[in-house]
Amino acid sequence: MRADRVFAYGAPLGLVGDLLLGDPRRGHPVAAFGRAAGAVERVLWRDHRGWGALHTAVCAGGAALAAALLARGVRVAPAASVALTAAATWTVVGGTSLGREARAIGAALEAGDVTRARARLPHLCGRDPQSLDERQIARAVVESVAENTSDAVVGALVWGAVAGVPGLVGFRAVNTLDAMVGHRSPRYRRFGWASARLDDLAGWPGARLTAALAVLAGDDPRGAVRAWRADAHRHPSPNAGPVEASFAGALGVRLGGTLAYGGRVEHRPVLHGAGRPVEVADIERAVRLSRRVGLLALGVSVAGRLLATRGARRVRGREGTA
Repeated sequence: MRADRVFAYGAPLGLVGDLLLGDPRRGHPVAAFGRAAGAVERVLWRDHRGWGALHTAVCAGGAALAAALLARGVRVAPAASVALTAAATWTVVGGTSLGREARAIGAALEAGDVTRARARLPHLCGRDPQSLDERQIARAVVESVAENTSDAVVGALVWGAVAGVPGLVGFRAVNTLDAMVGHRSPRYRRFGWASARLDDLAGWPGARLTAALAVLAGDDPRGAVRAWRADAHRHPSPNAGPVEASFAGALGVRLGGTLAYGGRVEHRPVLHGAGRPVEVADIERAVRLSRRVGLLALGVSVAGRLLATRGARRVRGREGTA
C-alpha cells in the first residue's frame, strides 16, 4: 500500500481513537519520552547553546529515527502500517483531552468555584492561577485552547501528512522539548534556545493552517481575518500570534493583556481590541471551534498528502516518457 493511502486510512482512525478515548491514561508514550529527555538533559546540561542543540538533536532526532525504523519494519504489511499510523496519531493528537480540561475549568467557574478552577488551570497552561479572577481564568483557558489546537492537533496532522509516522512523532517530540526546556528561565535561556527555535520552525505551517481554518469555522470570518492581519504580528510568539488572533476574531472576544508565568509578569498586546471581554460561556465556544478546526485539518492534511503524491507520480511519469 502506498504511503499516502496509509496516512489517509490511519490518520482518521487515530483521530477517532482520540475522540472516543482521549489520551492513554497509563504509560503515555509522550510522558515516557519526557522522562527520557529529562535523563538526557541531566547528562548533557551546560549553560551553553551548543549543548542545548545537542540535547535537541539527540532527543527529537532519536524519536523521529526510531519512528522511521518502526514504520520501515512494518511497511510490507499494509494493515500493520495503517495500525501504526493510527496508533501514532492517537498518541500525539490531544484534542479531546484539551477539550476535557477546558470544560472542567469552565464547569468549576459556572458553579462559582474559582478555587477549583485555579487548581485545575495548571493542567492546561503554565500561568500562575492564584492572582487570576473568574474572567482572567476564562481568558487563559480560551487562549490555551487556541494555541494548543495548533500544537496538539493541527501541527501534528500537518507533519504526519508530510512525513508519515516519523513526522507525527518528530513534531510531538519537538513540541514536548520546547515545553520542557524552551522557556526563558535562567537555567534554560541558552540550553533551551535550540528547542524553542526548532519548535517555532516546526509549528509555523500548522499555526497558519489553524488560523485559516478558524476563519472558516468560526462565527465571524471577517472579524477573524481582521484580527489576524492587524494583531498577530504583535504577539511575542510567531506561531501563537496568528492562532490566538484568529480565534479572538472568530469568537468575537478580546484576548491578550497582562498575565503571569511562574512569578514573571508579562504585558502582552490585546488581540482583537474590538471584541468584548471573555466570559465563562466562551470556553465552550472555544472548545467547539477547536473541534471543528481539528476535523477540517484532518481533511486538509489527508487531501494534501493524496494530491501531492498524485502530482509527484505524474511528474515521474512524464519524465519516464521523455
